[in-house]
Amino acid sequence: MNFTGANILSVDQFNRDAIEHIFRIADLMEPYAHRRKRTRVLDGAILGNLFFEPSTRTRVSFGTAFNLLGGEVRETTGMESSALAKGESLYDTARVLSSYSDVIAMRHPKSGAVAEFAEGSRVPVINGGDGANEHPTQALLDLYTIEKELAHHGNRIDGMHLCMVGDLKYGRTVHSLSKLLCMYQQVRITLVSPPELAMPSSIVDMLVNAGHQVNQVTELSGSMDADIVYQTRIQQERFTTLDEAEQYRGRFRLNSEIFTKHYKPNTVIMHPLPRDSRAEANELDNDLNQNPNLAIFRQADNGVLIRMALFAATLGVEHLVSRYDTDVIWYSDKANS
Repeated sequence: MNFTGANILSVDQFNRDAIEHIFRIADLMEPYAHRRKRTRVLDGAILGNLFFEPSTRTRVSFGTAFNLLGGEVRETTGMESSALAKGESLYDTARVLSSYSDVIAMRHPKSGAVAEFAEGSRVPVINGGDGANEHPTQALLDLYTIEKELAHHGNRIDGMHLCMVGDLKYGRTVHSLSKLLCMYQQVRITLVSPPELAMPSSIVDMLVNAGHQVNQVTELSGSMDADIVYQTRIQQERFTTLDEAEQYRGRFRLNSEIFTKHYKPNTVIMHPLPRDSRAEANELDNDLNQNPNLAIFRQADNGVLIRMALFAATLGVEHLVSRYDTDVIWYSDKANS
């Protein structure tokens, strides 16, 4: 895959070589992400950060990633604060805003909207999530986290056992991650969900056709030897009514007692965040916060590395990053904690 000038709209664009290429660029970004060094490789470049659906981590990490490469960020948040609320088409919005930017990161509540926007854009567009469809950068950072966490225990993605738990019907993160896993070998996948929130059959078929062993269960006890447990929240924004979502909230909780009962001592715990910590949900209990297997914050940190790598590759500067680096003026150990 030639990344320079390319839109990043779907994980379907990637093969295994492209994934590993991005991961190795991400490795090179660590000293900049941890503020041990800084680079001005994108000095003068502007990111248009367009988020028409609520977001914290994805929006801020896109902006942070671009800033850490020396670029500047211009943001639009919320549909109501944009000309889209006045009836402007995505194409017209793209034609205008892309003239103000060198690259655009975009989230939109409608499936396919980011690809529609990209058709009118004059600069590369990176999909930050489009409805219940895809979240390619989250899938990449999830897979990158899995690779790093498994390597810490001397294991690899090929041959691992991954357990996905929760809302697998509407969770776009698990859909995109599943697609990426099709490029790996002999992965065991346990899908834990209520029948009504099961993984779409098209994705299950895709995993099976890729040679993976897929087991669908309704109880956590079916995944006791998992290497990774990936918890998801109930995607209440995808349901027709709040009451419909409420009947599933809190069905699969993970705390220290349940973790010890159902998983291996070194099983890694992941979650794309935000985790729903309300009492009626409590997906990942606070009593797991000090558990070294809890990788959710390392996972979020890796989002900056992956998005830095995608910006560098898309703008064709991945080989120039170190040429424009300098020592930092301000440094804090908090950046590395």
